[in-house]
Amino acid sequence: MRKLLSNTIVLLLLAVVAGILAGFFIPEAGMKGVLVLKQISGQIIFFLVPLIIIGFVAPSIASLKGSVSRLIVFAFSLAYLSSVGAAFFAMLVGYQVIPLLDIRPVTGSLRELPEVLFSLEIPPMLSVMSALLFSVLIGLGCIWIKSKEIAELLLQFREIVLQLVKRILIPLLPLYVAANFCSLSYEGDISRLGIFLPVILIAIACHYLWLLLLYGLAAVYSGKNSWQVVKFYLPAYFTALGTMSSAATLGVALECANKSPVLDKKVSDFSIPLFANIHLCGSILTEVFFVCVVSQLLYGQLPALSTLVLFIFLLGIFAVGAPGVPGGTVLASLGIVVSVLGFDDAGTAMLIAIFALQDSFGTACNITGDGALTLITSTFSKRHCKI
Repeated sequence: MRKLLSNTIVLLLLAVVAGILAGFFIPEAGMKGVLVLKQISGQIIFFLVPLIIIGFVAPSIASLKGSVSRLIVFAFSLAYLSSVGAAFFAMLVGYQVIPLLDIRPVTGSLRELPEVLFSLEIPPMLSVMSALLFSVLIGLGCIWIKSKEIAELLLQFREIVLQLVKRILIPLLPLYVAANFCSLSYEGDISRLGIFLPVILIAIACHYLWLLLLYGLAAVYSGKNSWQVVKFYLPAYFTALGTMSSAATLGVALECANKSPVLDKKVSDFSIPLFANIHLCGSILTEVFFVCVVSQLLYGQLPALSTLVLFIFLLGIFAVGAPGVPGGTVLASLGIVVSVLGFDDAGTAMLIAIFALQDSFGTACNITGDGALTLITSTFSKRHCKI
């Protein structure tokens, strides 16, 4: 599997470059074929996501003993605290840095994508949150009735899902990534990066600083070298950059976590899928920073402190279970962007546009941060849950 992941990194990098270059030169007829490829590969990948969640979360919980419910509550609390903490960090940076910048909104429209030749709909059997709740309840129920038969069945189902990840999901990822970046390049989104480049670079720098803090805290709490976790996350980081989705990166992230010698595999097999759907520190950090940018650009001032604090606490709740698709966090929170911050149509449109330009980096921060939280959760389970 390690060789497969290494090859995946190379293929993903080549897919990004090939997709961007193709987008500049591909004719409209060719772009229609790319959109078909993007649609079908995306449908298959996201069809597999609920299966991956059930295949890893349910058997992992079923195999645990002791205070497993306490461990789950701890994981949810940890994810929320990390996300809200990242948001407050972004708020502080925004208040200090944004008034010093002179960013002008881009004018001109994007090139329209051609109509898709045909659309093949493959809806998942369950939504992400339904699969997550189903997995937790089935795992807990298996523990409560002490059913060895169901536990064994769940373990066999996990082996099936592993084969689906290796034989279908990972081979499809480069095609999906290339099609995504070809679409962005064709529309002209890539050329818009230069307009907001300083803002995006600041957001990415904040991602790395937050990851540094998370892994530092994890090392202090666990008493272990957190480098023994993060050094295995390069394949997951690059996969997230390409897919722009924590859910689509889940299979690779699980393999990366399982290679770490300091993580408890029993814990990581359920915590990694769990955190992939509830821990969105990078996306939330970026959104808070960007709402400050948009507010300054369009309305001439930063949001009031009390308003932004309320927005952050609500955003942490709204982001839990945000769809595992590009732009999921910002789209899930548009209601509070309008009702709490008072953004109009122009404000929300600009927020979505800027967020989309860096969405891959926010997702990569999310998925990489899961490793730090898993190290903390593993340590907590050994000290307090005795699973």
